[in-house]
Amino acid sequence: MPIPPELVAILRAHIDRFGVGADGRLFRSERGNVVSSSTHSRVWEEARTLSLAPDRVASPLAGRPYHLRHAGVSLWLNAGLPAPEVAQRAGHSVDVLLKVYAKCLDGDSSRMNERIEAALSR
Repeated sequence: MPIPPELVAILRAHIDRFGVGADGRLFRSERGNVVSSSTHSRVWEEARTLSLAPDRVASPLAGRPYHLRHAGVSLWLNAGLPAPEVAQRAGHSVDVLLKVYAKCLDGDSSRMNERIEAALSR
């Protein structure tokens, strides 16, 4: 999956500092083992608390790391990326993408009407 250059830089710095595990993992326990799910959950909750306003922390927003994937796919669709490109990046078929994410498309009718009008006037 393509990632922004800023994230590439962060990951490269992490690898330079900590290396990777024998199995290629970027993140591992102090003893080199797989990070436990309880550790993931604890760190995720700490990150949410530090990065979100209190009313958002109390909400289900980004309740699990997986929610960020959903937010990313929704962002790509609302940014106007073609469904086949979004599906490929997300690892979905176009059918599954549209069944799962069609409801997330922002109902910005005026912008959509402008696009239709521009296409018809070409």
